[in-house]
Amino acid sequence: MNSKNMYTMIEYLGIMLLLGQSFCMVQGDVHFYDFILREKNFTRLCKTKSMLVVNESFPGPVIRIHKGDTVYVNVHNQGYYGITIHWHGVMQPRNPWSDGPEYVTQCPIQPGTNFTYEVIFSDEEGTLWWHAHSDWTRATVHGAIIVLPRVGSTYPFAKPDAEEILVLAAWYTGDLKELVDEALVTGNDLPSSDAYTINGEPGDFCACSNEMTYRWMVDYGKTYLLRVVNAVMNAEIFYAVAEHNLTVVGMDGHYIKPISTSYIMVSPGQTMDILFKANQSVGQYYMAVRHYSSEDPSVTAFDHVNTTAIVEYRGNYTIPSSPEFPSTLPSYLDFISARNFTNRIRSLANKEYPVDVPLNITKRMFITVSMNSLYCPTCTGGLDDAIIATSMNNISWVNPSTTDVLYAYYRNISGAYTSDFPDYPPSFYNFTGDEFSENIDLTVQGTKVKVLNYGEEVEIVFQGTSLLSGSMNHPMHLHGYSFYVVGIGSNNFDNETDPKGFNLVDPPEVNTFGVPKKGWLAIRFLANNPGVWFWHCHFDRHLSWGMNTAFIVKNGATTETSIRQPPVDMPTCKVPLKSWIRSDDGLDEEETGNKTKLGY
Repeated sequence: MNSKNMYTMIEYLGIMLLLGQSFCMVQGDVHFYDFILREKNFTRLCKTKSMLVVNESFPGPVIRIHKGDTVYVNVHNQGYYGITIHWHGVMQPRNPWSDGPEYVTQCPIQPGTNFTYEVIFSDEEGTLWWHAHSDWTRATVHGAIIVLPRVGSTYPFAKPDAEEILVLAAWYTGDLKELVDEALVTGNDLPSSDAYTINGEPGDFCACSNEMTYRWMVDYGKTYLLRVVNAVMNAEIFYAVAEHNLTVVGMDGHYIKPISTSYIMVSPGQTMDILFKANQSVGQYYMAVRHYSSEDPSVTAFDHVNTTAIVEYRGNYTIPSSPEFPSTLPSYLDFISARNFTNRIRSLANKEYPVDVPLNITKRMFITVSMNSLYCPTCTGGLDDAIIATSMNNISWVNPSTTDVLYAYYRNISGAYTSDFPDYPPSFYNFTGDEFSENIDLTVQGTKVKVLNYGEEVEIVFQGTSLLSGSMNHPMHLHGYSFYVVGIGSNNFDNETDPKGFNLVDPPEVNTFGVPKKGWLAIRFLANNPGVWFWHCHFDRHLSWGMNTAFIVKNGATTETSIRQPPVDMPTCKVPLKSWIRSDDGLDEEETGNKTKLGY
């Protein structure tokens, strides 16, 4: 048997083993998808660039399933560098092996190889998404996940006439990977986007774009379910439609009490389900997105482009010279509008969709999220001998260098990480003040994780700081779980008075939520999903600089409460002997030789 046939047989046996493990767990249907990653040319803003995408589309393909289904996605990497895929908001019960963050739960899928993810859906219902979780590749490698109600059930609102998916993303005219890699080596600031896009298009207000502006055709009198995904790399986004109201009914794969509003504010990583009634005069109307900056007003180096798409009614009418622009779209620095919208989010919390907020807390943590300085004698481009960093409890995360955390934990391999992530910051001070003692902004690097016992009821208070005048919102995302937002407030958290105001009745259940500028966020969850689960800010700038950690949730007492066995074909941390590189003229070349010796 030749090597190609042998590999195919091993792959087949691996998938059969996966299926055999999961059939006893699967209660819904099973679906299969193929994701082919390769470079393709795209032209935006008058410039053509090659970028890595899935199945030649930007955004990528939609996964559509019912609640409780299982999906197998065979990812074929035909690109030039390793990659992983994360299934954002999918809890993956007992299955961290398919969660996706590189060097946390797996090593990258190397060029010329493939790996099949098993994506297990459980309680999620609504809109989620998938994206690359290696470097900044998610800028172009992402797509929506639609989780319909379980077969035989329906929505907790009148069934809409149709739906529309809107994926918001960031566009960079240069080679993003090269820009990011260079900035991380030199210590310079990471790149800002040149425009935002709605379903891949920047819209009428951008150069060379008006003929390709995304258009959504609607019928007067119908109600549509808008499924909004914020796949933008580093920006919270305001969104509005001219002359139309919006009713938000879901967020992060969970239903919420309906919010009637003229705009939304959505953070990177968040998804929203919105009812849209086509009840205005037939015509054309702009939908628009705009950057919301929670940074200091003196910080102006962000994407100021107003990105648009057109809502176009079917019918006979005079086409306007220009669609109407939404007057309700908040301005870039409108902190009040952002806060007012966020504070209205509540869980549905009824008989059909109950909440189960942990009440008997066994583990409390207080975690500062900060901008920092980091000494880096080998870097160039930083101020003096320090560069920008970020941290959680003054620990700036670095990926392990020899294997991934999950494999090291599962196989009891020492040296990949330490289990001493602190429950509290090293010092307490006026976190949201304007004056600080010398060198308090300095952080240290480490691969420190927090270990939780199975069944612990966890409360975490995230505290924002004003170090380096860097106070801003931080959208924090937890893998493997959803969590309840029981409290949110301004200034420094007061552990005597602020808990008295916690919402334990109908707090939103989410997987991503913002720690407010100069404020705090309190969350709770039950640690009942064993595995290694990443925690990080969903601004990729902050993730790259170290605002990350990981939880290890230990096994319970039974097989059903323990991590499943790993797939037999997990990507190795060794680059294959045959790997693809890009030559200077852009053509493919083969390179032989094992470039790195890592893990497994």
